[in-house]
Amino acid sequence: MLLHDGRLKARQDVHAAVVDSELGRKDLQQCADAVMRLRAEYLYRSGQEDAIAFDFTSGFRAEWVRWRRGERIRVTGNRCAWVHGAAPDSSHAQLMRYLDAVFTYAGTLSLARELKRASPAPPDAGDLRIGDVFIQGGSPGHAVLVVDAARHADGRLAFLLAQGYMPAQEIHVLRNARQPDLGAWYLLHGEARLHTPEWTFDWSHRRRWP
Repeated sequence: MLLHDGRLKARQDVHAAVVDSELGRKDLQQCADAVMRLRAEYLYRSGQEDAIAFDFTSGFRAEWVRWRRGERIRVTGNRCAWVHGAAPDSSHAQLMRYLDAVFTYAGTLSLARELKRASPAPPDAGDLRIGDVFIQGGSPGHAVLVVDAARHADGRLAFLLAQGYMPAQEIHVLRNARQPDLGAWYLLHGEARLHTPEWTFDWSHRRRWP
């Protein structure tokens, strides 16, 4: 697994797979950014691109629908404003430029505020959903995304988690380090916390998109 500058990540024991997507050479796409990247890619490729929008840490709402019309975001201190400055462009390459701006001015604090709280207790099999985000806002904070779910033979829900990390690195599916026989799958089994290779979350950290 590679960092944004082409070097190998020091820990090569946390990932079960790497997402095949361009990373870029800047140290931008970190943990919350990876969650927003996957959200944007899903909406873009499923014909829901008008819903692509994220909050900056300042509270400014950065909407892809305005960016693709040719508007750009002028940042002056803590103030942001839309200005006209480019030709309309809805290409995927332009989406990546928009996301670079989002990654620069958003993070775990803003994303945690933007998402709505899910149940604070360990969910039953019907409550945890693909797209749920475990997020702890802060400096540093962290976020991981539920990217798939399946039913285990004993009836429990199994799920996969993906993350980015610091410094910017390829998005990857996490191994289950505490139960290596499960590979990348995590099982709901009543524990009070979710343990991932590089972060531990409380169930109260689980959120989802409004």
